[in-house]
Amino acid sequence: MSKPPPATPAEFDSLLPETHMERRAFVATLAAAGFAAAVLPVQAGTLIHTGDEGLDSGDLSLPVSGGELPAYFAAPAARAARSRLPVVLVVQEIFGVHAHIRDVCRRLAHLGYLAVAPELFFRQGDPRTLDNVGAILQEIVANVPDAQVMTDLDACADWAFARGGDPERLAITGFCWGGRITWLYAAHNPALKAGVAWYGRLDGPRSALTPQHPVDVAAALHAPVLGLYAGQDQGIPLADVTAMRGALQQAGSASTIVVYPDAPHAFHADYRPSYRKDEAEDGWRRMQAWFAAHLG
Repeated sequence: MSKPPPATPAEFDSLLPETHMERRAFVATLAAAGFAAAVLPVQAGTLIHTGDEGLDSGDLSLPVSGGELPAYFAAPAARAARSRLPVVLVVQEIFGVHAHIRDVCRRLAHLGYLAVAPELFFRQGDPRTLDNVGAILQEIVANVPDAQVMTDLDACADWAFARGGDPERLAITGFCWGGRITWLYAAHNPALKAGVAWYGRLDGPRSALTPQHPVDVAAALHAPVLGLYAGQDQGIPLADVTAMRGALQQAGSASTIVVYPDAPHAFHADYRPSYRKDEAEDGWRRMQAWFAAHLG
């Protein structure tokens, strides 16, 4: 089974930290928050922490092909009798389900959603054990089949429905690697009602494990997707964004793409130097409006 060719440095420059710091000073923080050493330095000054007051949240494990799928969930602790919660699947970056992704789940739960974030690399390895982006990409990400990711997300959706989630109000959002997965899942699951993809790759090399990219499935989306992209993203050329917009238009899709001209890749990641508060907050507002419009 073939693997995608090695990533070029230019494609992933924007994933790397912009400064270098003494690693030892951050070991305890990284361990506590679940961050991989590859994301150093963690920007404590902008890191957002959302409390779990009024929430039902925690870790879970789901039986899937190949083992037990770890995941984190958050939902409102109280709801009206017989009411069912809208469900949002939250898809990780390449760094796994760390403190930031868990915080995103809690933010969504405070808005009334049942949010679930699965550890989609659990069979291939733990990004927290690796100290550079290249190793994570080549040793873990390159070995993750898209088809496996789709079925794992299906398992999370089924778990959410069994726990009080509404099968008629299923959405997905993802960041970076998870942004690409968001587009693919919108073409995979006919029950999906909406997606929001944050700076997910739109095109690239194809292989047995990654046979299609978002630009290939633009005409097959079951649900409208809002794409949130960065004008200064070194890994996702604006030409790819233009091509995706053209494919969506040709397909008559209700999906749309917003580009923040001055933002870099990972502008929503409040724990990294790439964080841009204005663009992140605007994107979050747009996501809320998108879900409200399509989930009812």
